[in-house]
Amino acid sequence: MKYIAHKEQEREQTIKEHLCGTAQLADEFAEKFGKGEWGYCCGKMHDIGKYSQEFQEKIKKNTNKMIDHSTAGAKICKELGGYYQILSYCIAGHHAGLPDYGNTGIASSLCGRYNKKIYDYQAYKDEIEIPKLQTDPIPFRGDKNNDFALATFIRMIYSCLVDADFLDTEFFMKNGKTEREFGEPLEVLWKRLEKHILKWLENDDTDTINGRRTEILKNCIKEGEDEKGIFRLTVPTGGGKTIASLAFALKHAVKHGMDRIIYVIPYTSIIEQNAQIFRDILGEQNVLENHCNVDYSNSEEFKPMQLASENWDKPVIVTTNVQFFESLFSNKSSKCRKIHNIANSVIILDEAQMLSLDYLKPCTAMLEELVDNYKTSIVLCTATQPALDEIWSVKKQITELCPRVEEQFRFLKRVEYQNIGNISKKKLAEKLKEETNALCIVNTKKCAQELYRMLEGEGVYHLSTSMYPNHRKSILKKIRERLAEKRKCVVIATSLVEAGVDLDFKHVYRQIAGIDSMIQAAGRCNREGKNKTSDSNVYLFEFDDAGIIRSQSLQIDTAKSILSDYEEIADLDCITDYFSRLYHHRGETLDKKNIMNEFKRIKCNFETVAKNFKLIEQDTRTIFINIESEAENLLQEIKSKGISKERMRRAGQYCIQVFGNESGKNSLFNHLYGAGMIRPVSGEMKDFYELVSLEQYSESCGLEMTIDDEMALFF
Repeated sequence: MKYIAHKEQEREQTIKEHLCGTAQLADEFAEKFGKGEWGYCCGKMHDIGKYSQEFQEKIKKNTNKMIDHSTAGAKICKELGGYYQILSYCIAGHHAGLPDYGNTGIASSLCGRYNKKIYDYQAYKDEIEIPKLQTDPIPFRGDKNNDFALATFIRMIYSCLVDADFLDTEFFMKNGKTEREFGEPLEVLWKRLEKHILKWLENDDTDTINGRRTEILKNCIKEGEDEKGIFRLTVPTGGGKTIASLAFALKHAVKHGMDRIIYVIPYTSIIEQNAQIFRDILGEQNVLENHCNVDYSNSEEFKPMQLASENWDKPVIVTTNVQFFESLFSNKSSKCRKIHNIANSVIILDEAQMLSLDYLKPCTAMLEELVDNYKTSIVLCTATQPALDEIWSVKKQITELCPRVEEQFRFLKRVEYQNIGNISKKKLAEKLKEETNALCIVNTKKCAQELYRMLEGEGVYHLSTSMYPNHRKSILKKIRERLAEKRKCVVIATSLVEAGVDLDFKHVYRQIAGIDSMIQAAGRCNREGKNKTSDSNVYLFEFDDAGIIRSQSLQIDTAKSILSDYEEIADLDCITDYFSRLYHHRGETLDKKNIMNEFKRIKCNFETVAKNFKLIEQDTRTIFINIESEAENLLQEIKSKGISKERMRRAGQYCIQVFGNESGKNSLFNHLYGAGMIRPVSGEMKDFYELVSLEQYSESCGLEMTIDDEMALFF
């Protein structure tokens, strides 16, 4: 009898062909981290359930009858015992997702699947021989969390399996015409970057800013020859860390035969800038930008990029903290498919201090695993290095890529900090009225609007996420024009301007926040170094009537204690002390959802972890602002044609986020909804509303913040 796995019109792929093809690909993927036999075995067993007569009838008659073909392989693994049980998670979940271990009373759990009655699949024995497993899954060590390491190994083999399964099936269904483009070799990209920086490398004058940037760049290239491991690139604002980190990564990857470079960045605004820089230098076809604001599906031209976004098979990936870490802790095949391609890569964590405090322990544990067992190198790239030495489970040897770090910070110092203490909004407004070139950053959107209205007039601007992205872009354009023309320009903003927004002011005022946030704000003062440091002031202040910002209260309190102990907050020791105190105060809540305890030997709760591990947990609602004609046309299109990825991507440029029901009776959302000022756009999408009362939105301030909305966080 001929046993069929897939059928496409008159063409057929046998189960044996599919199992062998998947096994070979999974072997190739897993061999990147030295575990090819595990990938091969998993691939060879995953579709054994298709040998049932019932499945064969379904596929040959092309019916929609649901036949479980995943449980069979998991049952065989359970019967074989030993290490084979590890693979049962991967096989059982290769469509439905990695399950929790559970018990026999929970049908969707691994134990429930073991107990499930399925159709007879024993015909597999005539064609398929179960491969032997002869190596340990991980190097078991007394100084490591072996349970977490084993769970990570299961994820990696699962990723190898589901990607191999997708690719082998895709190859058959499309008869080999997959439209995939893998990009150029990293050796080619290194040569391209070398050519780009050739003239820069001639500058040996370390008495100039460009000379210092070259010194840092040269050292990064030299250190690229080092053995794999964990690195820091601690560079002050203006030190050229984007190109320096790229140079290190390419040199290091070429030296060690690595497969790709993955940039992990907290802000989409920085991602878009950096991705464009990389495309300009390395070529469009080599850089995959993968985050929520990018959708490659609406054009045949971008088909290869859409396919690459599924499994990251491009040489340079630029992505977000959310995409990177939530994929590594997911249980779904669509998200996990890419993670085996993280192995044997250089991972650059830009703005490393932005690692989520709520998940710092699981995130650092995952980074350790990637370095220790999956042949990666990691670069922690920032001006404000987090104090992770006390967070790693094992003391790490970390190499600093920036030469003469303290000297670079002294040389590139561009501002003087002044703590002006408690002040009223009225007094602050009086100070700002005397300014002709200043930026003031406050902690809430409501406060930004209040302060702006005290100053409102020629050359005064407001920027916050109470304004939709297209609106902010138009205001930023006006601000840049006024700054370039040296006309009066005073900006009242929230923290959104602290990263990824290239503005340069004579003075900056910053409400007290985390030390890293205040230093980021200082990066908008004398950014180009054209003014004397002594004339470039960053004024730190606290409102005498400031309310408590729950999400940032610990950072603010810790910063206040640091300000009383240090004269210079940008001092490297001060930054380290700030993070040490912050982590100490957080204690066990550095693993807020108790992720690390969901893995106990072979009993792993993958589904539970995936549900709990959410870097962005704010209860928010999306409000569409249809003031512009293009927005109105798009809104009508959504209403008439329905929701699509492409329409929602475009809609994002006209949307703002507000806190929802769970934020309490006095939330802005409840205020607007209760007053009939907003209404749902479509029943297709939960939490998507349109602003009906357009008078609630102004050209100067955006949506009226009548109820205080906490400090915005950007990912």
